Amino acid sequence: MLQETNLLLFLAASLALIIAPGPDNILVLTRGIAQGRGAALVSAAGASLGLVVHSIFAAVGLSALLQQSATAFLVVKYVGAAYLIYLGIKTLLSSENFVVSGEAPPARLGNVFFQAVASNILNPKIALFFLAFLPQFAGPSTAAPRLLFLGLTFALLTWMIFSILGYFSGGLGDWLRSRSGFAHGLRWLSGSVLIVLGLRLALPERR
Repeated sequence: MLQETNLLLFLAASLALIIAPGPDNILVLTRGIAQGRGAALVSAAGASLGLVVHSIFAAVGLSALLQQSATAFLVVKYVGAAYLIYLGIKTLLSSENFVVSGEAPPARLGNVFFQAVASNILNPKIALFFLAFLPQFAGPSTAAPRLLFLGLTFALLTWMIFSILGYFSGGLGDWLRSRSGFAHGLRWLSGSVLIVLGLRLALPERR
C-alpha cells in the first residue's frame, strides 16, 4: 500500500495538474460551449478513458518505449496532431452539429467519445508525463500494481473535474445556441481550437 503522506501529496499534485489549462480540459470546455452538455460530458469520459490506457501503458512499460525511441515518439506525435487537425477541419466544414437549439443528436455522441479517447491516447506527451510523474509517489518500489493504482486514481479525478467543467460549459453553450447569431461562431470556435491543439502538438517544444 502507498504511504498516506505520498497519497495525499499525489492527490494534491494531481488536482493542480488537472485544473491547469491543457489540451483535454480545453477540448471538453469547447465541446460544451459549441455542442452542448451531453457532448462535453461524453468528451470528459473519453479523455478519462484515454488516461486509463496511459496508466496501463505506464504500468507495463510501454511509455518507456516512447521515451527511448525518438522515432516511435515522433510517429505517435504526428499521427495525433494530424488527427486533431483533421477533426478541426471537419468541424469547420460541417455545420450540422451546431444547430440553433438543442443538444448534439445522441447518435453523434459515440463519435465525440471516440474522438476524445483517440486524441488523448495519441498524445505521447501524456505517456511520458505518466512515466515521470507516477513513480515519484509510488514509494521505494515502482511495481506495476502501484503505478496502475496511481494512474487509475488520476484518471478518476480527471473524470470528476472534467465532468463538472463539462456540465457548466454545456449550460453556457445551450444558452448561447439559443441565440441564432452565435451558432456560426460556435462552430468556428470548436474547429479552430482543435486545429490549434493539433498544431501545438506537432510543433517542437521551446527549450
